[in-house]
Amino acid sequence: MGNAQSPSADPRFDSATRAFTKKELDDLKSLFLSLAAQSQSNGQYISLSIFQAYYAIHGPLGVRMFDLVTQKRNDHKLTFEDLVIAKGIYEKGTRDDIEQFIYQLLDATGDGILGRSDLEAVSTAIIEAVFSPNATEPGFSSHQDIILIFLNAATFSKAVEGCAENSMSFEDFKSWCSLLPSVRKFLGSLLIPPGPGRSGFQVPHLLYSEDLSSDLLIMKKEFAWHIGGALSQQELEEWKLLYHSGVNGLSFNTFLGCISVEDGPTVLLIKDKEGFIYGGYASHPWEKHSDFYGDMKSFLFQLYPRVSIFRPTGANSNLQWCAVNFSSESIPNGIGFGGRVNHFGLFLSSSFDQGHSFICTTFDSPCLSKANRIYPEVIECWGVKAKGRQHGMADPVKGTVLERFKEDRHMLNMVGLANSSE
Repeated sequence: MGNAQSPSADPRFDSATRAFTKKELDDLKSLFLSLAAQSQSNGQYISLSIFQAYYAIHGPLGVRMFDLVTQKRNDHKLTFEDLVIAKGIYEKGTRDDIEQFIYQLLDATGDGILGRSDLEAVSTAIIEAVFSPNATEPGFSSHQDIILIFLNAATFSKAVEGCAENSMSFEDFKSWCSLLPSVRKFLGSLLIPPGPGRSGFQVPHLLYSEDLSSDLLIMKKEFAWHIGGALSQQELEEWKLLYHSGVNGLSFNTFLGCISVEDGPTVLLIKDKEGFIYGGYASHPWEKHSDFYGDMKSFLFQLYPRVSIFRPTGANSNLQWCAVNFSSESIPNGIGFGGRVNHFGLFLSSSFDQGHSFICTTFDSPCLSKANRIYPEVIECWGVKAKGRQHGMADPVKGTVLERFKEDRHMLNMVGLANSSE
C-alpha cells in the first residue's frame, strides 16, 4: 500500500504519501496538473477560483478550506504537496486528526475563535451548496429560518478573554456534529469531487399526491436532509408519504391501514399544538406487539425549534412500541420509541389526540416538546424506499396464517415487560 518516494524538503509530504497507493498518488497528480493548467500557472499551482469551482465549495467555507489546504501561507497558491498533505490528514488521518481539521474549517474568519457568526456563515454555505438559494420550501420565509434551528443545537461554552461571547470548544463541536450527522457528513467530504456518491449532499426525493399542497406538509427537504444524515446512502433515494392526519384523519386504525401497504422503515413526524416538531425513524415496520421490539437503527429526532438526532445508546433495547387492542394497563395501546412503559421517549396513544415525551436513556434524548404531555396537531408518516427495493412489494407472509400466528404469539407474551431505566 505504501509508496517509495524520493525524500522531499517537507517531511509532512513524505509522511502523507505513505497513506496513499501509487495509483491514488498518480490520480492526484493528474488531477493537480489538470486544475493547475486551468489556473494558468504553468502547472505550478491551483488558484482559489479553480479550486472552489472544481470542489463546488463557495463563499467563506471555500476560502477557509483553501486557506487550510495551503497551510495558511496566504500566497493563493495550492501546490501538489499541499493537496497530498491536506488529503492525507483530512481523509486518511486518525479520527482525531480529521475532527481537528473540520473544527478548524468551521472557524470561517481564521481568528482562532469559533463563534456563532462563524457557525452561521458555514451553515449558510452548507445549505446553499445542498439546496438552491431560491428553492425555499413553503412554510419557511427563507433559508435563514433553517439555519437558525441548526444554530440552536450548538453549544458555545469556551470563554474567550476580551470577547463578550463564548466560543465553541472542540468538545462542543463534536457534540454538535453528533446531533447533526448530515452536517458532519457534508464537512467530511469536501475534498471529494462532486458527484452522486458525495456524502452529505444527498436529499431524499419526497413523493406525495399532487392533490396535497406542499405547504401542508411537515416534512421539508431540509428536514429530510437532516434526518437522512443518520441513514445510509441507499435509504436516501425516495421517501413516500403514507399517512397525513390532515388528509386521513387523526385515527390510529387509519394510520395502521395506510402504512400497511409498505413493509420497510418509516419516518414518523409530529407537529404539536405548541409548534414543536419532532419524531422518530422506525427501522422495523409498525406491527402488533406486546413488548418493545426493533433494532439499534431506530432513532429519535427534533426538527423545531432546533434540529437534533438522538441515536440508541445501548443502555437498553426498548426501541419501538406498537400495541393494538390490549386490555392490560401494563400494555398501553399506541406507538412509541424508547424509555419504558408509560414513560416513553416519545409516545402517541391509540386515540391519536395525545401522547407524551420524557427524558430517555435509550436514545439519550430530552423531552422533545415544550412539556411532557403532547397534543398533536399534525402527524405524518413517510415510507423509506431503499435503493433497489420497490415500494409496495408485499411480504409473502403478510396477512397469511403464519403472520396471524405471529401476532397471536405476541399477544400471548404478556409477561416480561422491560423494566429498564427510562
